Amino acid sequence: MADSFEDLIAAGASADVSGWDFSWLDGRATEERPPWGYARRLADRLKTASASLDIQTGGGEVLAEASAFPAVAVATESWPPNIARATRLLHPRGVVVVADPDEPPLPFGDEAFDLVTSRHPATIWWEEIARVLQHGGTYFAQHVGPASAFELIEFFLGPQPEARNRRSPDAEAAAAEAAGLEIVDLTTASLRIEIHDVAAVVYLLRKVIWWVPGFTVDAYRDRLRDLHDLIERDGPFVAHSTRHLIEARKS
Repeated sequence: MADSFEDLIAAGASADVSGWDFSWLDGRATEERPPWGYARRLADRLKTASASLDIQTGGGEVLAEASAFPAVAVATESWPPNIARATRLLHPRGVVVVADPDEPPLPFGDEAFDLVTSRHPATIWWEEIARVLQHGGTYFAQHVGPASAFELIEFFLGPQPEARNRRSPDAEAAAAEAAGLEIVDLTTASLRIEIHDVAAVVYLLRKVIWWVPGFTVDAYRDRLRDLHDLIERDGPFVAHSTRHLIEARKS
């Protein structure tokens, strides 16, 4: 017998949303992965770097997949539960985790790193990235693209025409170049998301808090019920995420 609406809501509302590990969604939601294998390519770059900085590392899960780190390895994070999680995961690997508000300036000197990385940064301060990079250094990252998961976001918020245009890869590339970086690679992908129950929705909206700002179960209970009924009737709710791989070099 399938779980009731109330049971699913309770499950999503009580799940631990710290860190950037989405394994709780196993069996509840799936997302197609980008074809380029960011974590593997990140690990390869870390092997040859001398000083690395990972910006907005989340709980450190992706960075921790690397088999080796340079002699100087630092990660920043702003959200206290993630800072604690990343510290537990990365400090034993020799990576220093620094609490940082994700606002300029980065708490590091000029030209401190030959490799700066980030996976899904919420904010991107190109001038700061360029400042802390050494000449010849590389910024290597996977960014969230425009209108990512907007089928789900707009189900709750209604049409968001202006927001749909944000995070354009071409605009980000232009901003990077304006800050003095040279674009080496820019590759995009559109990826299918399938959501199988409303517990996954509650979990996602509690974890990815900028999708539906101010989300609470009580505030959106009626819309959650609508989505539950839709999934029960038609099967998985389908959305699409967008990603781009960007590599830039400081000359």
